[in-house]
Amino acid sequence: MTEIIFEFLNKIGFAHPLHPALTHIPMGMVMGAVTFRMASFLPKLRFLAKTGYHCVILGLLGIFPTAFAGYLDWQHTYGGNWEFLIILKMVLAVILTVVLVSIAYMDDPETPKFDKKTLFYLVAVLLAIGLGFSGGELQYG
Repeated sequence: MTEIIFEFLNKIGFAHPLHPALTHIPMGMVMGAVTFRMASFLPKLRFLAKTGYHCVILGLLGIFPTAFAGYLDWQHTYGGNWEFLIILKMVLAVILTVVLVSIAYMDDPETPKFDKKTLFYLVAVLLAIGLGFSGGELQYG
């Protein structure tokens, strides 16, 4: 199935990996979520907590197509070989998904507080950084 997808894409002139283009959705949303969450602690910007929460939801929606594209690229480029960085990315992606689901379930964006929910936002950005770094190392060495 993977080769059929990549053969079709090559026929229409698209010879690039799929995963890197999609990573901007969840990673950007995580970065935005943290930025808006932190800004919401300024008295006149409390309303931005909702925006941060919405970024979490959009990030969650972007994780699944991004992970699927990563799986396809892994199969196509690496033949499904288990390398350390691939395993690390899978583990970090699962943890990031759990953290974002936890935020979506626990957070009350109407009343933002600097508490453990905010800590989850910070953990999410650290996981996103780890995913980006390991992906860059995998792709560019």
